[in-house]
Amino acid sequence: MTVNVFAVPIFFICFRECLETSIIVSVLLAFLKQSVGGEDDKETYKRLLKQVWIGEKWRVKLMQALDKKDAIATSGLMSRFKLWSEKHVMFILPFITVLREGLEAVVYIGGVSLGLPASSFPLAVICGLAAGCVVGYIIYRGGNTTSLQIFLIISTGFLYLVAAGLFSKAVWAFEIHAWNNIIGGDAAEVGSGPGSYDIHKSVWHVNCCNAELNGGGGWGIFNAILGWQNSATIGSVVSYNVYWLVVIICFCSMTYMERYGNLGVFTPLTTCFGLRKKTVPEKPSSIENELMPSNGDNKAATPVVSSI
Repeated sequence: MTVNVFAVPIFFICFRECLETSIIVSVLLAFLKQSVGGEDDKETYKRLLKQVWIGEKWRVKLMQALDKKDAIATSGLMSRFKLWSEKHVMFILPFITVLREGLEAVVYIGGVSLGLPASSFPLAVICGLAAGCVVGYIIYRGGNTTSLQIFLIISTGFLYLVAAGLFSKAVWAFEIHAWNNIIGGDAAEVGSGPGSYDIHKSVWHVNCCNAELNGGGGWGIFNAILGWQNSATIGSVVSYNVYWLVVIICFCSMTYMERYGNLGVFTPLTTCFGLRKKTVPEKPSSIENELMPSNGDNKAATPVVSSI
């Protein structure tokens, strides 16, 4: 009777997809609240909120809202694309996240629901979405009560974990697609046992902890957030470790530049990959030229250095 009213696999699918979306959105909202949520930036805060919720095409970059500096003029297709993405960053990230999670939910629910009655869908979907929203709200409120530095450290570290899982899952999906082409069909049709994976490229395969079996349960949540796979491949494991190696190198490079200024011959690479901003030489101040002694003599005047 319970199966006819509440489908547990549907609940876990909706919960994990809504949870991943709410984490991204709640981190963005909490960041905006702490960064530009004061009385002085009230209008800026409202406009950035519109980008998060409805994707309003507001023509001022987030960088200009948080750091009042003149933007450096750029040219070229890649520069224009970078400029456009910076202007609409608060729209692009939530939009892509919600779109991806929505498509995943439709695909997973469509596959799981083949053997379930339609009466078991509504309550499970509502409860799953509500549970995901509650967790996101808790993250948002927690981000507002903590200091900005601590919140940014925790949220950035968590988002790096999510990104590492997504990168590893992408490599795993490409390898599964290649295996499907070899066997001439969908590997999911043979279940999760022998034949569903390439034994020559497998690092581990466990019969339990399957994120795609009956909604996945808790393992499905780990799969959606941290990229867990019960059948890991060489590519997915190597890509996961390479991702963290690149992150470590980038952080070490930024720490070194903060202390010593540059990386020598590798400095152009840091500018290319965005680890260091291009600097524009400042023009000499006209105040130094104007503040000259007016004693009327013909002696060489020594400019007075301004203390401004």
